[in-house]
Amino acid sequence: MRSTKTEKRLEKIIRVVNARQHSLTVVIENIHDPHNVSAIFRTCDAVGIPKVKLIYNQESFPRIGKKSSASAFKWVEKEKYKSVEECYNDLRQDGYKIFASSLTDHSKNLYELDLTQKVAIVVGNEHRGVSDSAANLADEVFLIPQFGMVQSLNVSVATAVILYEAMRQRIKKEMYNKSELDKKTLDHLIDIWCEK
Repeated sequence: MRSTKTEKRLEKIIRVVNARQHSLTVVIENIHDPHNVSAIFRTCDAVGIPKVKLIYNQESFPRIGKKSSASAFKWVEKEKYKSVEECYNDLRQDGYKIFASSLTDHSKNLYELDLTQKVAIVVGNEHRGVSDSAANLADEVFLIPQFGMVQSLNVSVATAVILYEAMRQRIKKEMYNKSELDKKTLDHLIDIWCEK
C-alpha cells in the first residue's frame, strides 16, 4: 500500500510531466557565472522547459552546486555543444525557430514575437552577449524593451522575463493543459521521474 506522501509525489510528477513544453527550449552560450546558469535552470523548470542546450566554446562550463540550482538540474535535461552551428543544425532538424537575444538596431521587441511556436531562445555571455554567429545565424534577434539609463539586465533576469512572456502566451493558448507527448512516451518519462 502506497503512503499518502508517495501518492502526492506521483500526482505532482504526473502533473509536471504533462505540462512540460517540449516545443520550447533555451540555448545558453558561454555563460560563465554558475549562479546565473543555476538561476536559468530554475526558471526553465518553473516554466516547464524539459531540456536546455549549452554551447561552451570560449568559457569552460561552470561548476553548479545542488544548493544554488535548487535541484533544477535533476529535472531539466542538458545537451552540450562545441559550436553554434552544431547546436542550430540540431534545432532546425527538430523544427525549431531560433530567436537570439541581442541589442541591435534591427532587433525585434520581445512582445512582438510568437513564442507559442516551436522555438529556441538563445541567451549569451554576461559581458559579450550572444556571439556574432549566434545572432547572425538565428531566425530573429530580439530585445527586451527598457526605459532606464542602464540598457541591460542580468542574463538570468533577462531569461526569466523572456520565458515568463513565453509562458503567458502559452497559457493563453491553453498549451499547458495537454501534453505534447504521446501516452507511451509520457508513461515512460513518468517512470523515469519516479526513480529520481
